[in-house]
Amino acid sequence: MRHLIDILDFSKEEIDKLCATANDIIAHPDLFSESCKGKILGTLFFEPSTRTRLSFVSAMMSLGGNVLGFSDSGSSSVTK
Repeated sequence: MRHLIDILDFSKEEIDKLCATANDIIAHPDLFSESCKGKILGTLFFEPSTRTRLSFVSAMMSLGGNVLGFSDSGSSSVTK
């Protein structure tokens, strides 16, 4: 499994496939409503970003998955 960290790690063909898949999900959300069932998205936001954080949470939940993370780095041991 590869992780989506930096867009420069992907070829043009891979980016095109990601965009095509996203467009398919948008066009037919009912076909993908359980595609992340049993999956957990880990989120680590070190800067305040409510809109971005909630966008990720909403997207994962729309795909049937769960989210684990925090929105305030001060409430974790990351400050050590």
